[in-house]
Amino acid sequence: MEALYGTWPWYVGGPLVAFIMLLLIKLGKSFGFSSNFRTMCSALGAGKHCDFFDFDWKSQRWNLLFLFGSMIGGFVGAHLLSEHQAPPISADTISTLKSYGFESAGTTYLPPELFFNLDAKNLILLFVGGILVGFGTRYAGGCTSGHAISGLSNLQWPSLVAVIGFFIGGLLMVHVLFPYIF
Repeated sequence: MEALYGTWPWYVGGPLVAFIMLLLIKLGKSFGFSSNFRTMCSALGAGKHCDFFDFDWKSQRWNLLFLFGSMIGGFVGAHLLSEHQAPPISADTISTLKSYGFESAGTTYLPPELFFNLDAKNLILLFVGGILVGFGTRYAGGCTSGHAISGLSNLQWPSLVAVIGFFIGGLLMVHVLFPYIF
């Protein structure tokens, strides 16, 4: 049980990810979570009203199982295999976040100042952020996990461009926009 409670080293996690990706390539599958939204909409009948959702969703059942398994695994890991500890972050990051009004920095996964204080500003931020992430996922042809893990392991040029864009967008958000929002 001690191995489950601790962080796995890179030389265990890396080869496991590589093995799964090689297996998916061998099976002709590509990994990504955002495609599950399309699969679920198709399974619920959206294909009758929109051509985008009109495809054989049953061929993607394996990806839905992976999604639900990840959700169940995350729940088990967070509630049964952890002591609800926050990940360690640097003292400089904690002080910077506290200067923006996040007094819980370094003590919790989700800052309650943003996620549990649902005032108008936070609702607008969460709503606009969700729309932008959803739009960006479709515009980029997939999510960060799909491009960074599956696309790069398949040596796909669009995935490399997308991952570079994700990093640039993340850096711009953290270093340019974040101080203005908070």
